[in-house]
Amino acid sequence: MGEAGVALSPDANSTYWNAAKLPYNTKDFGASASYTPWLRNLVDDMWLGYLTAYKKLGDRQAVGLSVNYFNNGELDLRTSTGAQNGYFTSRELAINGTYSRQLGKNFSMGLTLKYISSNLAGTAVISGVSLNPARVAAGDISAFYKKDLKNEDTGSELTWSLGAVLSNLGGKINYGSGTDTENFIPTTLKVGGGLSFTADGRNRFNFIVDASKLMVPTPDSTKQFNQYPLLKGVFGSFSDAPDGFKEEMQEIALAVGAEYWYNDIFALRAGYYGENKNKGNRKFFTAGAGARFMDKYAVDFAYLFPVTQGSPLAQTLRITLSVGLNKAEKLDVGDAEN
Repeated sequence: MGEAGVALSPDANSTYWNAAKLPYNTKDFGASASYTPWLRNLVDDMWLGYLTAYKKLGDRQAVGLSVNYFNNGELDLRTSTGAQNGYFTSRELAINGTYSRQLGKNFSMGLTLKYISSNLAGTAVISGVSLNPARVAAGDISAFYKKDLKNEDTGSELTWSLGAVLSNLGGKINYGSGTDTENFIPTTLKVGGGLSFTADGRNRFNFIVDASKLMVPTPDSTKQFNQYPLLKGVFGSFSDAPDGFKEEMQEIALAVGAEYWYNDIFALRAGYYGENKNKGNRKFFTAGAGARFMDKYAVDFAYLFPVTQGSPLAQTLRITLSVGLNKAEKLDVGDAEN
């Protein structure tokens, strides 16, 4: 759905999009695994994986655990003179623990703590700089509000929702041995809204929109921006663009998505994601589908269509398998296979 999801209906993957949604899940327990081959148009050994599970603690709170994994593929290391210097498989990992709670009938908040490990080149020496694996701790703060309007006579239902996530708020990451090699991690603010409507309880339409902004210093050749104190760099990101307000607005990326569900069994999805040409210039459409089986199991598929020809994002796809259970239910793999 165009990489939008801050205010989408809750499921196991709420740990990724907006952890504050977890208490609104209808299932007591859920788990999900996603696989995404990355930059398939360029290489064949890069991929992303996401594994998550949550458990509701009563009706108003939930805990979750998730793992992000990024295999950057095999690197051909070279010396400053171009001589071959061995091979290394670059990997990055984040382990995340989440707690979320309803603070009112329609409002909830979530807190995620994460441990991030980034091993880009081992202990190689590149351009005279000795590199080391980098480790850092960070956290996410999330909020979610939803309001349901139902007509018991007709079965119609209208739900509108709002969400916000401040993600990756934490220390700087350092691949070397000095402060001159510190870098801000991608602290990001996302806000979004959603609208869901069904006239008969069988056909449901969902619409969502997200706006996101990196809360890191705007690169400027005249400043050593990575040397800024953490909070100054993060919260000063709203007013540090060299070209002023115009450039600050260019740093906001928009994502929109639409989804159709038939009888909560089959879904069709589409979306669009766009960045300003001066701030990444990623622009692509997405399409996908999903199916639910036995009210427990789910499979989802998405495909990405870049706007520009020759984009390294061409042929990007995502496959997700999920399961959701209530306390009285058991996981029966045999039934799922049948």
